[in-house]
Amino acid sequence: MASLVDVTVPVGQAEGTESVVSTWFKQVGDDVTENEPLLEISTDKVNMEVAAPASGRLVEILKTDGEQVDQGEVLGRLDTAPTMAATSAPASAPPAAASQADGTEKAPASTTVDASAELSPAVRKLLKEYNLDPSRIRGTGRGGRLTHQDVMNFVESGAAAAVTAAFAVPPKAAVGSPKAGSSSQQAAGSASAKRNLAIAGHLVPHNQMRRSIANHMVQSVASAPHVTSVFDADLSAVVADRDAKKDEFQSRGVKLTYTAYFVRAAVVALKAVPEANSRWFDDALEVFDDINIGIATALEAGGLIVPVIAKAQDLDLFETAKRLQDLTERARGEKLDPRDVQNGTFTISNHGVSGSLIASPIIINQPQSAILGVGKMERRVVPAAVHGNDVIVKPMCYVTLTIDHRVLDGYQANKFLTAWVDALPKG
Repeated sequence: MASLVDVTVPVGQAEGTESVVSTWFKQVGDDVTENEPLLEISTDKVNMEVAAPASGRLVEILKTDGEQVDQGEVLGRLDTAPTMAATSAPASAPPAAASQADGTEKAPASTTVDASAELSPAVRKLLKEYNLDPSRIRGTGRGGRLTHQDVMNFVESGAAAAVTAAFAVPPKAAVGSPKAGSSSQQAAGSASAKRNLAIAGHLVPHNQMRRSIANHMVQSVASAPHVTSVFDADLSAVVADRDAKKDEFQSRGVKLTYTAYFVRAAVVALKAVPEANSRWFDDALEVFDDINIGIATALEAGGLIVPVIAKAQDLDLFETAKRLQDLTERARGEKLDPRDVQNGTFTISNHGVSGSLIASPIIINQPQSAILGVGKMERRVVPAAVHGNDVIVKPMCYVTLTIDHRVLDGYQANKFLTAWVDALPKG
């Protein structure tokens, strides 16, 4: 007798975050063990694995790749009955899996199921994004295993361009495909229909993170009138203070970055202008008591994620640097928990680390009311009266505050930036 267990979307995702099934690691008919990763769900903020709630066999997949899901929604079902898992396979299971269970045709099973099992979740996801056949790519990992870098090298070499022919299939011919109607295929089909055939090119399908970021940015601009103020900041004392403290911090296992100083200054500025730490509603402004500062973090594989330093008002410089180090390392290693990107009330984009002087406007991370941008630190000639000279070279940077003009006016934006600059260490 079957004993079914539901596989559901974990509860506790960030409010307003769109979740989409990214990759199933198992197929119908596969045996699974409790806590084994079953599938991956993507949002605009973080990817998270959904583990098997029990041991058994996957007998039903209700939400396929590319489908949007809500927290608590049923994704699939497991049959946990031991006799069922040990003696038979569902009718929808692949023939190879059934013959393997019978013990009569082990060789064919090893050439299909085992080969698939050699692909890591990250590689499977990448192959799916670029619609690639793994058998066409030479693996350089142990035992010829395909690595993430092998797939990226194949894509960047241009060898993958031929796969885009799949997107040129006429709509009528694509209707019978199991993936017809998926969001990624619709986007690719739309782009293909509008391509200028006189110009050579190829299609690179959007991954879920890029689609979610795009939707989030468009929604932010559509709902909030963006206005940006720009200030100039002298970082001379910040550089000196960091030079004096970085070795001591390092001896305690923490790297002291300039961003830690920017977070501390933001706490002071948000206390001076609490409306910048708020959320707009049509009938009222919700001003938050805690200051939860998100740090926009670029990912090597592309995209952006915003881990949050919760209750930053309770931290000192060392604790701030420690939290920053932990969050950014886990973000770039794709090890963030969904809770790490929730409940942000204000965001900092330290875009200067990649070379830009000013970015305007930086799109507000809705439903927040403002976002701080810090540009590249560079040595510039600054007018000053020092020992009879009228110029001096200092490490300077431009800092911007982009506001939701429904919430804040220019006066408050300038008051915030004045408080931020004044909160930096002074020489």
